[in-house]
Amino acid sequence: MSHDLPAAPRLLIEATLRPLQGTRFQPTGFPDLGAATYELPDGTRMLLVESAQSVANRLEATCWDGTRDAPPPFLDGIPYIEVQQDGAYLTSSIQEAHRINSPYILESKDKTFFEQLRSDVGAMEKGPVNRRLLAAVLARYDLNSLLHGVFLAKKQLAGGRLRLSRALSGFIEARDVRVAASGGVKNDRVDPQGPTNKGFGNVPFHRDEFVAAEITASFSLDLAQLRSYGLPEPVTRLLYVLALYKVRAFLEEGLRLRTACDLDPLEVRVTRPDGAVLQSTDALREALPNLITAAAACDIFASPPVTQVTYS
Repeated sequence: MSHDLPAAPRLLIEATLRPLQGTRFQPTGFPDLGAATYELPDGTRMLLVESAQSVANRLEATCWDGTRDAPPPFLDGIPYIEVQQDGAYLTSSIQEAHRINSPYILESKDKTFFEQLRSDVGAMEKGPVNRRLLAAVLARYDLNSLLHGVFLAKKQLAGGRLRLSRALSGFIEARDVRVAASGGVKNDRVDPQGPTNKGFGNVPFHRDEFVAAEITASFSLDLAQLRSYGLPEPVTRLLYVLALYKVRAFLEEGLRLRTACDLDPLEVRVTRPDGAVLQSTDALREALPNLITAAAACDIFASPPVTQVTYS
């Protein structure tokens, strides 16, 4: 099957979800807000189950194998940055919240990589940011950031102006929601009357979960942005298939969002453009090694593809 990008500005995907067991689920919560509930103009009660920030990180997690501290074998050869400390693995650009802008990468006392990166983007110190040059630099060291987005917020790197928005984004919403209120007690079987401010005693608590008429995961892949990078066609094709794999793998393997929020996909569909097909996870996984080999032949990836940085 062809892995060429559809001739459209966006690829939109939706998935209908339901709780894996029972009817209740726990949404994401914010310290100063709690659950993110809101109303549509017609009064329908809505709920943000998972934010765009969280889904972006969960999509990245599909490209990491924690048992080997590396991407899974079918992604061998994809460029990323590995951080070591005292000769042992510490973290990577795929796992870090700010990716290549991680302090473990750019704030180390060992400035070898920082100076190399500074040299690579030096042509953008003045004048408008050359997005094609920036994309080529990111493809060299951290290919996933071309999908996830990046902001190199260091004034030594083109004045802190180097950024790309997410090409692949997603979120999960619930429609027509109701609160399922419950609670419990933290029991102290030794001293139920002990001082609770020190962790002793019985402590009752309340808990709000939700039920919903519909739960929908939505994903957007900005095909126009992928084309705008001006990368060789095999690299663009790899980014496209990698993005589709991330969505598929997240829906099949990553929907246990919290202890009380384990979801199950009922239906996955491409809503735009017409006629576009989302291949199976197995088919996408099988295609990736050959696509990585073809992209590497364009000679824009770092050699070796894993750039090692020492954090000290």
